[in-house]
Amino acid sequence: MDKAKTESDSTDESVPIPPMQRLLDNHFLLLFIGVVVPTVLYTLWGVMELSQIPITQ
Repeated sequence: MDKAKTESDSTDESVPIPPMQRLLDNHFLLLFIGVVVPTVLYTLWGVMELSQIPITQ
């Protein structure tokens, strides 16, 4: 029974971790993305809206 456990452990270590799983396991990176992406999008949206306001004389 111990032999089966050690064989499965050794095969688990040789399997590479998928990139999406590594991304989702990194909580600080998810926090950074969750703050930066909306900030950039809303800033760009605001600049686009301001550029469409006609200049009055």
